[in-house]
Amino acid sequence: MSQQKSQPNLRPISLAALTVIELTPPQMVQCAADAGYDFVGLRLIPATDTEVRYDFIGDTPLKRETLAVLKDTGIGVLDGEILRLKPDTNVADYMAMLETSAELGARYVLVAGNDPDETRTADNLAKLCDLAAPLGLTASIEPMPWTDAKNITQGARIVKAAGRANAGLLVDPIHFDRAGSSTDELRALPREYFRYLQFCDAPAERPKDLETLLHQARAERLMPGQGGLDLAGILRALPDDIPISIEVPMENWAKTAKATERALKLREATLAVLDATYGAA
Repeated sequence: MSQQKSQPNLRPISLAALTVIELTPPQMVQCAADAGYDFVGLRLIPATDTEVRYDFIGDTPLKRETLAVLKDTGIGVLDGEILRLKPDTNVADYMAMLETSAELGARYVLVAGNDPDETRTADNLAKLCDLAAPLGLTASIEPMPWTDAKNITQGARIVKAAGRANAGLLVDPIHFDRAGSSTDELRALPREYFRYLQFCDAPAERPKDLETLLHQARAERLMPGQGGLDLAGILRALPDDIPISIEVPMENWAKTAKATERALKLREATLAVLDATYGAA
């Protein structure tokens, strides 16, 4: 696909839940619409024990409200978060989350590998994909250096071993960099693994301890183009038409700027990086 035909700097843009985590799901949808996004990501299952847990799976008032705002705004749901594959995971327990994601119109569900047994992780990913396929969902595993699926090469091994057409691999620039992965590794992998891309920036210097690594990733990333990550290299190493999910938690900025203002500036910064990488449309 040529850059001229695909116009990679005009690809769909999604607002990830973590960027505006202080909002309720319906508010996230409205924020995405107000800030000019095409999609929103919704966190149906909290990533940590300290996050707010919403009554959102199944037939609940909050889900019905979210569906109404989606219809009113025309915003689509890109992905639902977050499914963890642990040693004791029974994948069937995630069926209600998958069904809710599909009802919301999601295309993908985000998966974390929290099992030191890579073979079991791949087997569980395959089972998850089998449940997700009839719902039109792709299960994309996101390597993170503090999880058991630490880097892009390991993530790719898991996807390959799972052997399912709807198994995907999700790149997040901060995790990609902190794991020491390279764009050469990305270019060597099958294009069909990559369905969408998360986007953020961070300081070039890698944290020296786990506490700083986690804090940076979960609370204080940088606006695209304001850090030292090789965003252009990552973009060029991936398919140039996949949607971009902007995931930039910035807790200090959130104390002084409303969610819509932050979302708008992050979208503008992302478009500027795309223009600089591919050339203005």
